[in-house]
This record gives sequence, structure tokens and C-alpha cells, in this order.
Amino acid sequence: MAASAVPGWCRGDWLASCSHPVTRGSCSRRVVKLADRIAAVSTKDAVKASVSYDQLRAAGGAFCWVETRPDAGGVTTVTCWRPGDGMHDVSPQGFAVSSGVHAYGGGSFAVVDGMLWCVGRDGLYRSRRNGGDLELVSRGAFGDLTVGDGELLAVRESEHGDELIAVSLTGAPQMRTIAESRGFFGAPRPGRGLLAWTAWGEQNMPWDACEVWLASYSPHGRPENPVRLAGGPDESAVEPKWGPDGALYFVSDRSGWWNLYRWNDSKVEAVAPIGGECAAEPWELGYASYEFLADGRIVMVVQEGPRHRLVVIEPDGSIHPVDLPYTSIKPYLAAHGTTAALIGSTPTAAPQVALVHVADDEPRLEVLARSEHAALSNAQVSVPTELRIGVHGSREVVALVYPPTGSAADWRAPLIVRAHPGPTASCLLRLDWQAQYFTSRGFAVVDVDYRGSTGYGRSFRESLYGRWGFYDVDDCAAVASHLLEVGRAVHGQVFIRGASAGGYTALHAVSMDGPFAAATAVSAIVDPDRWAQTVPRFQRAHALRLRGGAGRVRAATLQRPVLFIHGMADEVAVVEEVRELADELVALGVGHELLLLPDVGHYVATSSRAGTALEAELAHYRSVMAAAAAVQPGSQDCQR
Repeated sequence: MAASAVPGWCRGDWLASCSHPVTRGSCSRRVVKLADRIAAVSTKDAVKASVSYDQLRAAGGAFCWVETRPDAGGVTTVTCWRPGDGMHDVSPQGFAVSSGVHAYGGGSFAVVDGMLWCVGRDGLYRSRRNGGDLELVSRGAFGDLTVGDGELLAVRESEHGDELIAVSLTGAPQMRTIAESRGFFGAPRPGRGLLAWTAWGEQNMPWDACEVWLASYSPHGRPENPVRLAGGPDESAVEPKWGPDGALYFVSDRSGWWNLYRWNDSKVEAVAPIGGECAAEPWELGYASYEFLADGRIVMVVQEGPRHRLVVIEPDGSIHPVDLPYTSIKPYLAAHGTTAALIGSTPTAAPQVALVHVADDEPRLEVLARSEHAALSNAQVSVPTELRIGVHGSREVVALVYPPTGSAADWRAPLIVRAHPGPTASCLLRLDWQAQYFTSRGFAVVDVDYRGSTGYGRSFRESLYGRWGFYDVDDCAAVASHLLEVGRAVHGQVFIRGASAGGYTALHAVSMDGPFAAATAVSAIVDPDRWAQTVPRFQRAHALRLRGGAGRVRAATLQRPVLFIHGMADEVAVVEEVRELADELVALGVGHELLLLPDVGHYVATSSRAGTALEAELAHYRSVMAAAAAVQPGSQDCQR
């Protein structure tokens, strides 16, 4: 992709120190002229390029992953690549590979001797020996499928708790339960006569308190004499994995950062201490933030704020960065020999599946799959700059600012502030075609890492507990106010949008005085107390920890126009809450818009209705700006 040429931008507090003047009274004529020459990214292209790649893993010399394709109905497909054979789908056309375990799924497939085992809507499936359709092995919610010695290990969830199950790989599938808990299990990882797994209680989320357990185990048996190796009330230990040296590795945040540790018979030791996050917040099962190479080295993803990087850990513990263009890397590393596979992206390339040949003196990159298509090959894109603003003494808020595509150094534009979901997620420094949809139409977009985000250590991640709807709103408002003060944003044309937990943030942001003229709330949470009762079992503890902040969003306090976008099949944030809030607004005579999307769940952006949602959001902002212009006919804006 071609990056926008934006001369004069600076790192850090560039808005205060750039030499190019900022036009404060009206929109820059230069920006308007450039706007005429920038082709807007079409809805169709933005949706088609929003392919999601996940769950990358190695399988018998091949690399396999799942693809979610919004332009193909949002169906998730298992795709494999093998040297000499190229890339092909291995799940049947039209079959959606997806897991409902722990609400967000993960680890939803495994390939064993050319046979696909996967999770679908009704349960666990396997491919027939003669090819063709899949056959249902067992009903239920399964995830974290792991290949063991002649058996498949997995997590199965019910409303009553979790089970670790084992299924025979040969003959007629025989399933048995090997462990049970009223809480949660993850990561069943078989070793030499041993089995490791993770466990956490009903009152915790795995990023708050998660334990790594170890027991003697043999196929067709049950774990015996289990012991807890790591984790506890104030420690999150995740991603256990057996190394080629026979040691058990895992990631723990006991130091305040998720770092890599190793257990070898009698003691636990740090492998490579780093002041960064070496694991992602475990919303899904099956994450793999590190992997072993055949030459004894370890490849690992490290997150520092909004940036990710790949590092190699040598056998002596020394750490070396791998020189790659990627600034965002998903927690799905795989390896075969001395080749690592990853899902990475840059500010000018959307997520792609790539191989990194790290045996060479200079790492060699080979891209296997990319989401951009021919229509976007020459598209000009907006490249973000990292912004850090000081608030409340020494604390900083980090944000990524995307200027209008093709704008001059002194740009001034309508602004969309995006509050990420989670709220434990984070900003991602990567090409997002749905952000480009707006920047190519003259908007600036800014992503904010508010308090509670991942990438800044455990204490920062926990800081939103009991203050949800306050601290997150304050940080988003601080960034918006700063951009207004320095003349980048336009008064009356500053908007906030968010999805899921970010939708809750957006709604509270327009429930008080502040810089925002309107909000878009996608799949929004409305009432934390009620959400704690309706949310899936996995997330109830999260809802309880977040409570005690701003509380329920009330119709009487909403001060600005709101667009609600919600999937009618959403099981994480049920649609009834949004409908009731909309009804209350109708009764009060408060203007709003409600877009309900049939057959769409919690993830609108990768659904078959993503285009409808994008167009509605754009129309919402334009409507607010048009109404303001009607009141003040002499006002100008930079929107195209």
C-alpha cells in the first residue's frame, strides 16, 4: 500500500513541536484540494479486505490457520499451506469452524495424519476417511484441541463447569473425561508421562489469577498426583508448553509483566526477563506467544504499548530482535525446523500469514496469505503516528493518530476517537481497512490505550477495576481535548465510537459534558450489573470486577446523538438491553438511531453485515455535521 506523505510529523508530542503551522480558524485549503484527488475506499473493498487470520499452527510439515471472510458471509474456514502444494481450504465449503467454549472459543481445530478434527456449531467433528463431509463426534462446546499420543485432548464446557476430555484418534471415536472442575480449564499439553494444563476459578479471569498444573499421565488413563507449579490469586500463569529439552515452559506475570519461565524437575526459573508483555490477554484458548525452533532457540512475541516485535531467545538466555516490518503480531506462533510462522501486520499492510526463515544470517520473509486484493493494491493509506500526552502529573495516555488520507502536515479534520473492546484489549499498530474507510473520506481516526489496556503491565491492566466508565472515558476525552487544543480536530465534529466494552465507554462519554458531539455504540454493554447476570459463564468474573464504576447507562443522561449497532444473535451483550435503552430514549423524545443486524453475533466488523454497519456509521457522523452546519451556516468542515 502507498503511505500518505505527511511531512513535518514528529514522534512523541509532535503536535506541540512540529514546525508546520496549524490552521485553527477554518479548514486548510490545502487539505480540501488534496481531498479531491484521494479515492475513497469503498464499502465493498473495506469489508473484503477485513479478512481475519487466527489460530495458526504447524501440522505435519504444513501450516494451518482459520480465516474469517466477511465478504463470504463471515464463514470461518480452515486453510492449510504446504511447501510444493500451496494453499487450500481443508474444511468443507460453507461449514463454519467456530467454537463457543468460554464464549470466545479458540483452539477450534487440529489436523492429524491428514484428518481434520474441528469444532462447529453443534460440537466436535472429524473428517471422514474417504473425504467429503464432516461427521459429528460429540455435541457440546469444545476448544483447545491438542494432539496427544493416539488421542485428541480438549476442553469441553457446560453451564456446570469444564472438563478435560480425551478422544481416541483411531477407530470409532471413544471419548472419556479425565478431569472436571466447576471453574475453567485450558491448555491440556501432554509430555513424557506427564500432562500440564491451566486452571482458574469461577471468580477470576485468566489474566487475573490462573494456575499451571502438572500430573503424571498416560494415554487411556487419568491425571494422577496433580501439583500446582505456578499461579495464584495475584499471578496469571498461562501458555504451558513442553520444550525439546523436556522442561515445561510457561508465561507468568509474577514480575508485573508476562514473561517466560521454565520448570525442570525441581525449580522454576526465568528464561529471559523482559520489560514487556510476552503473552496476550487470554480471551481465547489456544494462544501460542512463543515457539521452539529445531536448533534450540525460542521465538517469542513481545508487546510494548501498541507495538509488537519478534525476538529470538538463545540457549544462553540472550535475546535478539528479529528485523521484521511487522508492528502487530497475533499470539499464534508456529514453527517447523528453523522456520517460524506468524500472523503479522504493519501500518501499510493488513494482517497476513507469513513465514520467517530465521536460520539465515538475515531473516527471510515469505508471505503466504494476505487480505488485500487487487482493487486496493495502489490505494493510498493513512499511516498513524504515536501520540503521548501527559495527564495528571507523570502519567501518560498513549494513542495512535491516523490523519485524513493524503492530508498536508497542517491538517485539520473531523475526528473519530475509537475506544477498543475488552476493556483489556489494546490499540494495534496495523493497517485497518475499516479505519481507512473513514480517513479516505476526510476524517481523522484516533485509537486510545486507556487505563485497563494490555501492553503496560499488570497494574495498569487492573487499574480500571471499579472505575469503568470513568478512567476510560477520561483518557479518551483527554486525547480528544488535546487534539482540539492544538487545532487538529474541529469543534462540534469530534465523535467517539466503541464496540462491546468500548461501546459502554462511548455511551458514558456522551452522558457527560465533554468534547464529543455524537457516539456510535457497537455491540455495547449498557448495564454492568445486568450484564453480570446475562453474560456467558466465562466472563461473569470480569463483569463483577469491573462493576462499581459509572454504572448503568441511563437514557436521561445521554446528551448527544447516539447510533446503536447490534447483532440480534449476540450472546455476549444481549440485544434486549440496547432495545430497552432505545425505547427509553423514544419516550424522552431524544434523537437516536438503532440498527439491528439479523443473524449477527458479537463481532460485527467481521460479519456478513459489516458493510451495512460501516455505511450507517458514516451516515450518522455526516448527519450530525449537517445539522450543526444548518444551525451555523458559515461553518466549514474538512470532510469529503
